[in-house]
Amino acid sequence: MSDSPVIDGKNKQQRYESLVAALYQDVYRYAYWLCKSQALAEDLVQETFLRAWRSLDSLQNDKAAKARLFTIPRRENARLYERYRPELVDIEGQSIAASGENEPDFRMDRQLLHNAINRLDSDYREPLLLQVIGGFSGKEIAGILDLNNNTVMTRLFRARSKLKQEFGLDSDDIDE
Repeated sequence: MSDSPVIDGKNKQQRYESLVAALYQDVYRYAYWLCKSQALAEDLVQETFLRAWRSLDSLQNDKAAKARLFTIPRRENARLYERYRPELVDIEGQSIAASGENEPDFRMDRQLLHNAINRLDSDYREPLLLQVIGGFSGKEIAGILDLNNNTVMTRLFRARSKLKQEFGLDSDDIDE
């Protein structure tokens, strides 16, 4: 017999459901930002959690799951682009996250920010989204994107600087 604990079906199911409940929305938002298609984002998330189920027994630390789960849709989306060019969907006017904030000024501000982020080069947009949506640290982002930590931190700084510049804000205007 091996020394590793065997996870029975019920415990595995509970662990998986807990993982999905905790991370589904973040993974979906990230997938949506990557592909800009609701249907494709749903497919990417479904594939992500299917792989999570298959490899759940080998996952030693549930905290490490978040980084792994963000890596899967990124790689799957890249594979799709290697095979074919998907039809681009205009996301103008679509909500990224469900929100009860329906005030016109709030919606306009959110849309302006969304458009500004989409105009960033992918080198700057991707690390920013991983930090903002995923809540990852610079080191974690470096691991996900296979980059040096200093490169990630520089890209995050430049992404924020570009957004501040676009909105005409000085560093003093924003609380860091």
